Amino acid sequence: MLDKDKITSIFRDTGAMLAGHFLLTSGRHSDRYIQCALVLQRPDCAGILCRELASRFAGDDVTVVAGPATGGIIVSYETARALGVRGIFAERENGVMSFRRGFSINPGEKALVVEDVITTGSSVWEVIDAVRRQGGIVAGAGVLVDRSNGKIDLGVRVESLLPMEVVSYSPQDCPLCREGLPLVKPGSRNI
Repeated sequence: MLDKDKITSIFRDTGAMLAGHFLLTSGRHSDRYIQCALVLQRPDCAGILCRELASRFAGDDVTVVAGPATGGIIVSYETARALGVRGIFAERENGVMSFRRGFSINPGEKALVVEDVITTGSSVWEVIDAVRRQGGIVAGAGVLVDRSNGKIDLGVRVESLLPMEVVSYSPQDCPLCREGLPLVKPGSRNI
């Protein structure tokens, strides 16, 4: 098992731990951001982290790993590889997270839902719902980074490699906005 220090060093060494004023997917603002793409662009690092995530579900009879597009695509693929099972992803179609491109979950099939980062857990919830709509059983959820530090209840067992207490603010209550710091949407402006 990888310890928290080793996992943190992987994120730090790849430049994935950022500081500034960030607009999160949830719409909230934060002074810290984990850019998992900087870790996942490195197959060696992605493999190490996803093998660790897979090891935490190795005895759970998982037959498919599913993640949301886009953050969960590489995580689902690498975690599935480590478990020796299928790896698929869900996409929004007409505003609803769904399996497309011929992907499906068989009734009674045990699925592990994975994601790169959770803050509110909404994307993971949507994939859990997509699995259940097809009759699948959710064995648990695995995430690389949990920005809620374990406070999000997904109704299933959750394993996170890097639980963090990261403060986030509603836009109207954001002290970084009041300070006039430029707001950056991750994925843009050199991030």
